[in-house]
Amino acid sequence: MNPLVILLIGVVVIIGMVIILRVNAFIALITSAMVVSLLSPGEWADKITRAAEAFGTVTGKIGIVIALAAVIGKCLMDSGAADRIVRSFLKALGEKRSSWALMGSGFVLSVPVFFDTVFYLLVPLARSLWRRTRKNYLLYVMAIVAGAGVTHTLIPPTPGPLFMASELNIDLGLMIGVGFLIGLPTAALGLVVCKLINRRMEIQMRPYAGQVEPEPLDDDQLPKFWISFAPIILPVILISMKTVTNALVEGTLMAQIAAVLGNPNLALLLSAALAMFVLVRKRKLSFKELAARTETALMSGGVIILITAAGGAFGAMLGKTGIEDWLKNLLGGQDQTVGLVMLLIAFGVAVVMKFAQGSGTVSMMTTASMFAAMGVSSKMLGCNPVYLAMAIGSGSLVGDWMNNSGFWIFARMSVLTETETLKSWTILTAALGLIGLGFTLLLAYLLPMV
Repeated sequence: MNPLVILLIGVVVIIGMVIILRVNAFIALITSAMVVSLLSPGEWADKITRAAEAFGTVTGKIGIVIALAAVIGKCLMDSGAADRIVRSFLKALGEKRSSWALMGSGFVLSVPVFFDTVFYLLVPLARSLWRRTRKNYLLYVMAIVAGAGVTHTLIPPTPGPLFMASELNIDLGLMIGVGFLIGLPTAALGLVVCKLINRRMEIQMRPYAGQVEPEPLDDDQLPKFWISFAPIILPVILISMKTVTNALVEGTLMAQIAAVLGNPNLALLLSAALAMFVLVRKRKLSFKELAARTETALMSGGVIILITAAGGAFGAMLGKTGIEDWLKNLLGGQDQTVGLVMLLIAFGVAVVMKFAQGSGTVSMMTTASMFAAMGVSSKMLGCNPVYLAMAIGSGSLVGDWMNNSGFWIFARMSVLTETETLKSWTILTAALGLIGLGFTLLLAYLLPMV
């Protein structure tokens, strides 16, 4: 069977099961992986086994990192460390730049904490700011999205970017560095879009129906800023240090030490230990209470691991179809122009996948799996595959509407109507995706890193 036909069948299975049958993303992805495997060349007796083995391989690569990131996020929330980071940003920038503070807080916190949780944390602060200023409510809530949404799609260890780095064989330190390099200006320009939307839509803050809003904790109940921020910056430093030493002093003792400390599994483990220490010390928890909170975090992380590993199995089975050879024959000669076109195609595929089934993470995983199966390389792209990941991540921001859980979280937590959400959230996320693509293409052209 033609590899392209098998690819289309696999995609239809995923979209059909998620949209029509309302099946969990893990079931849809692993089913599609098995269908693709059955349709691909190979011994019949091995076709299901190889899908299961691919699932296990991906779990081995990213399972520990995702689980530990979930623990770090839970500890940051429960200890008040996340709250301290936000207040420090607000204090440093002042009330006049509060939208920048909310954007910066969302950007930083969404590195180890899932987007939904970050938004839950920051919305009460946006509402509190409106009570003081009596203006710019929509700007405040959108500023959170501008920061957290970009990090969620571009910077590991968030599951989508982490999966793309693994699937496309991108050094994790490089993925983090380029993610920040593209993400920061994207979020900054995104805030400009927030201000434009806010001017066109004057929305007053509305109360929650029948709910009492919680009172914020006093400052003395929160940990200091440096220890609050440490669990976030520590793994970034260690992983980046490994990348830098490999490039500058490869083979030396320093490089070997950095390789151990900068291994993502150990870096996240050290960060998780620090985050748990902060939680125990600040909230005076017993080891039993700490274990209970850790278990809650691991249960949420376990679902993400299952979905991510199933996406990896789907990609591995696409590789069995022979689609890599098909693509190489189609492209013929490769140069940088062809590579930039490939980035645009990857962006477009991610947009279609996002619009069709709603989940940005599933969009990133499915699209990255397709291009990994095609054997897309630096030579073919004319630039480092990290830019392919950035293009896919940017595409997964576009096409946010009512089939996306983030749409409803934003609408309900901000107390906006569906129409208001379409005019704010949907436009903002699309703008973020297009801005991110623009910076990706520019950087791929100026700094290809082949």
